[in-house]
Amino acid sequence: MSIDKEIVRKVAGLARLSLSESDLERFTPQVAGIVKWVEMLGEVNTENVAPLANVVNVDLKLRPDIISDGGYQDKILANAPESMEGFFVVPKVVE
Repeated sequence: MSIDKEIVRKVAGLARLSLSESDLERFTPQVAGIVKWVEMLGEVNTENVAPLANVVNVDLKLRPDIISDGGYQDKILANAPESMEGFFVVPKVVE
């Protein structure tokens, strides 16, 4: 995949980053190098390699799933400037 300044500008926009022209000049080859490296990983033959989930091969102890409200609602809402019917009251953001 060919990476140019327009692609870097688009990705930066999606990430809500504002990049100057000098930033684009600097980052474009870096992003191109990262993409090239990731493409190289796709060429690695992993056909006979078992999937790895945990480096030390130790199973985690599972706990039973118990549904609860946590018992902290009153303590948490006590720190809120305003609450109503068990919920935080916040200023209106969207008209």
